[in-house]
Amino acid sequence: MNILHIDCSPRPESHSRQLSAAIVEKLFEVAPGASISRRDFAAAPLPHAAPDYATTLSSPATLAAPLSGALDLSEVLIREVEAADVIVIGTPMHNLTVPSVLKAWIDQILRAGRTFMSTPAGKMGMLRDRAVFIGIASGGVFTGDRANQPDFLTPYLSAVLGSIGLKTLQFFPLQATAFLDRDQATLAREKALARIDLTAMARAHVRRL
Repeated sequence: MNILHIDCSPRPESHSRQLSAAIVEKLFEVAPGASISRRDFAAAPLPHAAPDYATTLSSPATLAAPLSGALDLSEVLIREVEAADVIVIGTPMHNLTVPSVLKAWIDQILRAGRTFMSTPAGKMGMLRDRAVFIGIASGGVFTGDRANQPDFLTPYLSAVLGSIGLKTLQFFPLQATAFLDRDQATLAREKALARIDLTAMARAHVRRL
């Protein structure tokens, strides 16, 4: 089994990194022979859309005759997704939504005619579904009875990843991190991980065999 492990936080010891690492550890418990492809968008951030890439994607005509090299990075990143049986994303919530480094990745893997088709009903995904585990760290509280801020992160990722065919998403929120000491953060992380459902991952692995 292949795991694509993505981290987004600029902080080396962030809560979202610890959460994504714990998710990967859980996956290794059921698939000890798994391999990992790693993307650390803090250590090696992706560029935002370059002029040639934006021009190529601007119309069906330009997409049919792409500028030389304009789609190279996009193709590499899409193939990483295609090669993965499971995707693990660790991300902070920045200003109520995803950080820009994660958005840069999304802008490269959403590509008309490659990962989705445009239809009268909207985008139709072209990629095989697989389990996507998303660990989210937030300084505030965005879900549950104590929520005191909006959440534009989870509905956005559900919609945008679903549009390319990745519909089996599990979110693991670790909230109020600005007010947790180390022991409290550990307990909160364990509580979040207790909700993990590995059945979708197992089904994806069986489909690959």
